[in-house]
Amino acid sequence: MKKIIALSTLLALTALGMACGDSAANNSAANANKNVNAALSNANAAMANAANQMQTAANQVSNAASQVNATASNAVNAMKPAATNANTANANANHK
Repeated sequence: MKKIIALSTLLALTALGMACGDSAANNSAANANKNVNAALSNANAAMANAANQMQTAANQVSNAASQVNATASNAVNAMKPAATNANTANANANHK
């Protein structure tokens, strides 16, 4: 009698497991979704990082351009007194 009860219980549990579906397939789908979400998250982070790097590079180029302009302006301003003095000397020499 005990063997019949044990066998019936085993059959009932097997039938219940088959009726509920394959949990391995459900787990695989859930894991696939997690992997896809993780990949998308990583891709978004990589794009944000790339955008930040491009903005940093653009800022560096802008700063370099400003420094070049300032240096050129300083050079021109430094030459103005010499040019003015030379013109004054020429004008004085021509009036003598």
